[in-house]
Amino acid sequence: MAYRITEECLACGTCLESCPSEAIVEGDIYKIHPGKCESCGTCIDVCPTGAIIEE
Repeated sequence: MAYRITEECLACGTCLESCPSEAIVEGDIYKIHPGKCESCGTCIDVCPTGAIIEE
């Protein structure tokens, strides 16, 4: 399952800190590196704005 971070991202770092596979890439809007993502869903669970969605 693929995940994507949408424009609602505040770049707060919550998902970055929670990702066990270090698949989150920092920026104005964070991104998920598809080759590293293990599809665990932890980032979705912790995102305070709901900016991470399944594709």
